[in-house]
Amino acid sequence: MEHPIKILIVEDNVIIADDMQSMLEEIGYEIVDNVIVYEQAVDVLKNNHVDLVLIDIILASDKTGIDLGKHIRDNYNIPFIFVTSNSDRATVENAKTVKPDGYLVKPFEQQDLYTSIEIALSNFNYNSKMRDNMTDDSGDGEGIVSNSILKDSIFVKKQHLYYRIQFEDIQFIKADNVYLEVNTVDKKFLVRSPLKDYLEKLPRNKFYRAHKSYIVNVDHIDAINSKDIMINNNLIPISKDFKEFIISSMNS
Repeated sequence: MEHPIKILIVEDNVIIADDMQSMLEEIGYEIVDNVIVYEQAVDVLKNNHVDLVLIDIILASDKTGIDLGKHIRDNYNIPFIFVTSNSDRATVENAKTVKPDGYLVKPFEQQDLYTSIEIALSNFNYNSKMRDNMTDDSGDGEGIVSNSILKDSIFVKKQHLYYRIQFEDIQFIKADNVYLEVNTVDKKFLVRSPLKDYLEKLPRNKFYRAHKSYIVNVDHIDAINSKDIMINNNLIPISKDFKEFIISSMNS
């Protein structure tokens, strides 16, 4: 993995924290640190690059995970997920005040942890794109940590492993009932997602809805006729609007 996602774990139960770290490292994430109290977490955030924080709401200190969430919101432009044993209404309502990017209830499996992180990263990156651009243009982003994650790749699962796939390597995506078939040059991956939702995770200048059942990477189009395009010897049906778009782009 060229740029592993760097995660800070804030969890006062050492056994759970070590278990989480093992799960995350097996998937391919990098653990920046594993701490138990608010003050340690603040210090790690100040002195290290962190892409995402996993926070237990109840910590072994006077300040809680919700206090840490507020600190992150006030000082950093990164996502965080609450990981807690508490799912009662009062705790959830209190947690919502700092707008976490996810809420994971213990106990959980590795796939639950991965799914929560992948969705949080993807949604945070998508929702903050315009805000990041404005910060870059204004030049007054002192104290804000730039969010640079998942801008060139996405995770997909195959069997028991999660592969990080560069956007440029994705040729086309085909909808098949509740699953999507993500096709690269030499591999296929199955993803459970609506086609429309998956399109929102992909770069808009490269990926287009060519047909109700297909997303294509225009950089991989080899040929086109009145009804289809060809990508790596695969004929893919296209809509009238997409055909007009491609022809217009060719002639511009």
